[in-house]
Amino acid sequence: MIPLDAYGPRRLEALVQPLLHDQAPVAPSCERVLQWVWAHQRLQRDALRTFDDRPLTVLHPGFWNREPGPDFRRAVLQFGAQPAVTGDVEIDLLPGGWHQHRHHLNPEYTGVRLRVVWTPPSLPDPGLPTLVMADFLDSPLPELIASYGHQTDPAFSPVPAGACADFLRHLAPEALREWLVQAARVRLALKARHLTARARQAGWAQALWEGLFTALGYKHNPWPMRRLAELIPALPGATPGNRRTPQSLQAAFLGLAGLLPRDLAHDRRTSDRYVRELWDLWWREQSHLADRVLPRHLWRLHGLRPANHPARRLALAAHWLSEPRWTDRLESWLAQDAPPSRWPVSLLDGLNASDPFWSRHWTLASPELPTPHPLLGLPRATDLAMNVILPWFWSRAQAVANSAAMARIEARYLAWPSGEDNAVLRLARQRLLEGRPFPHPRAASLQQGLLQVVHDYCDRADARCAGCPLPDLLGTPGG
Repeated sequence: MIPLDAYGPRRLEALVQPLLHDQAPVAPSCERVLQWVWAHQRLQRDALRTFDDRPLTVLHPGFWNREPGPDFRRAVLQFGAQPAVTGDVEIDLLPGGWHQHRHHLNPEYTGVRLRVVWTPPSLPDPGLPTLVMADFLDSPLPELIASYGHQTDPAFSPVPAGACADFLRHLAPEALREWLVQAARVRLALKARHLTARARQAGWAQALWEGLFTALGYKHNPWPMRRLAELIPALPGATPGNRRTPQSLQAAFLGLAGLLPRDLAHDRRTSDRYVRELWDLWWREQSHLADRVLPRHLWRLHGLRPANHPARRLALAAHWLSEPRWTDRLESWLAQDAPPSRWPVSLLDGLNASDPFWSRHWTLASPELPTPHPLLGLPRATDLAMNVILPWFWSRAQAVANSAAMARIEARYLAWPSGEDNAVLRLARQRLLEGRPFPHPRAASLQQGLLQVVHDYCDRADARCAGCPLPDLLGTPGG
């Protein structure tokens, strides 16, 4: 059995409710029905064949995706006698849905390995295997609807427990908490190591900017955001110690990002006026930066919440960069003596900025909002603290061997209040903790610890936990 005080060393060792009519139909009324059938695998599993007549074995149906993108992620499929492949599954009522929904042009769908449809296509697709679900139901469709059509629990989805869930189920809450805390310490050290490596090349301030910009890109746009941060030294007057107006920096960032609209809306005077002002500023420096402008296709904008649009995040970062001593404000915030419950709010106060345009617009093309909205919310402040700001301070203290400062920063990292939930955490809790909440007292570090476990183990194995060393390390029976 793995010692509970040895997460780091062991890590190094191992590296629906469907939308149905009340009457029982003879054909599904929406894709949700097909999704339910696929999730529960109510199919003749031993007889599955693709439309081009290849035997299909579903080793794992994948995880139901509640966000934009393919319907099921990380399915494990075997076609004929070929080796099993891991990929996504997209479900459509009609075979034409793939092109009608423009999935073939969306990079989110490049990992799709199987299409599931109800109506058979006219011809096989040579590039993507297709399963016609209507041919392989294990029961008549009305019976399936009677079985699953009245589920009211939104979390009801057959996500099997992971191979290590049995061990973790019997672990005392205090021991589970300690295990996750140790994983969180590993995560803190890894993030700090990355920042230290970058600081050796570009300096501590630049390492911070690149970390912040990357985090502002969230899961959709971290790389183009990081690239813009790497271009900060190329912007005249944007380096620390100088000063540019927030608007001029917004123009530079949006111009370099390729996100400045080419055409005006003509029906939104405030937006049109602001876009003209940005273009007037961008034209002055466009010529010597033209070879560094990012292709627009690098940005993934489909399915983004308006508040998370990269243009809005760049506008906020421009305010930060316009203050020559902005990092000193972070230092002052870290030195404040306040209870943990106040840390996120006090950080948010220092991160937010008042912007006459962006406080009332989600994007450059959106209508004016009736009331102002902050450029950053409390959940994002916690994300920045846990993923960038505290690791940056910790890495700086480590670089000068200031153990007292390291301990103080680590204490804040471990006691930081819980952050917002996300799809990765929800799935991890279902598989590893069988849906149980985190042990008390809850903290963002426990979320970070679970994310580190996912990164170290779950992401390196398939949905069946094949090849994952964690069950053996935990001493799980049958692992």
